[in-house]
Amino acid sequence: MDDSAYAQARRELVADLQRRLDVDPAVFSAIEAVPRHAFAPDSQRARAYADRPLPIGHDQTISAPHMVAIMTDLLDLERGDRVFEVGTGCGYHAAVLAEIVGPGNVFTAEYVPELAEIAGERLDRHGYVVTVHAGDAREAFREEAPFAAASVTCAPSAGVPEPIVDRVEVGGRVVAPVDEESGGQRLVRLTVRDDGIEREDHGSVRFVPMR
Repeated sequence: MDDSAYAQARRELVADLQRRLDVDPAVFSAIEAVPRHAFAPDSQRARAYADRPLPIGHDQTISAPHMVAIMTDLLDLERGDRVFEVGTGCGYHAAVLAEIVGPGNVFTAEYVPELAEIAGERLDRHGYVVTVHAGDAREAFREEAPFAAASVTCAPSAGVPEPIVDRVEVGGRVVAPVDEESGGQRLVRLTVRDDGIEREDHGSVRFVPMR
């Protein structure tokens, strides 16, 4: 496919999402702006604009576009907000976040060094000013806190780790998949309050586990 064909496929994807999802129009604009095929492995580029997750190696995936839209909308971001992302993967979700909040405001951590390097190169190549950290997210960006929001794209086994929640300011949001004791995963939004954490449930999901 050439660039015009990819652009048409992206417009068709966004039109389909608009029919199915009730999210902020700015989220659709961000998804239409980001060339998902450019963040997918070469072997997956023909499937880049299907609304499905895609393998990116190292037992990791690029999330389905509808899930990226839902999570981004739940973060309730504005231009200039600073966001902490856990699980860079291929860098696609970070690029969508950057479209919303602007250059220099997304800080993302990836446990697999090879993926962090590839994602950083792709983000740079496509003009996204995103800070990528290779290593454990619990140790990343301490000096950059607090953040307006945190987006977790892998499922922790025992709730969202405190070091991640602690990096978010009062009034800020954390959106994450979490494992349930009964099995399966739920997408939750945590809002940090002066007197504790407010939790909302946003349905069943399936993500790779947090390392």
